[in-house]
Amino acid sequence: MLARRSVLFALAAVPVAAHATAVLAVDALPDARFVGFCQTVNDFEIASGRLALAKSTNENIRGYATRMVAEHNEAAQFLVKARAEAGVSYAPDPSNPPNTVAVLQRLNSLTGPEFDTAYANAQLAIQTQAHDQYGAYSQNGDNGALRRYAQRMVPKSTEYLEYARRIAGGR
Repeated sequence: MLARRSVLFALAAVPVAAHATAVLAVDALPDARFVGFCQTVNDFEIASGRLALAKSTNENIRGYATRMVAEHNEAAQFLVKARAEAGVSYAPDPSNPPNTVAVLQRLNSLTGPEFDTAYANAQLAIQTQAHDQYGAYSQNGDNGALRRYAQRMVPKSTEYLEYARRIAGGR
């Protein structure tokens, strides 16, 4: 009798656990906001990467920054093409993360190991958000051209996120 109750309790918990996972998932942004988000990510990666190249002496930070500047310049070019094909305008939403202007201002005011730590933490934060949004849009985005852009970015975003975790101390 006790075993039967345990099985029934376990089965009853499955839909709750499945629902909890679904609730935590990120929804795909509407098309114009997705474009704005992607442009913000690309702009931030280029600007913060250039700051890191100017301020950091840490080879891991500099290597990451070099890659981010190059690859996000390329991603920005692909985004322009996808946006044109999609017929979607750029619509940044300053009320939504990432708040890159404040982060760039803070990074600009730091030097040495403080800069490296803040840069690594900023990268971890933005790469986590980007990975979530690219994944959500690649699966559920409304526009085919933008969905293809997101699908192209998902594997790159996975690499960037892993690299960001390493430079941020393995978190």
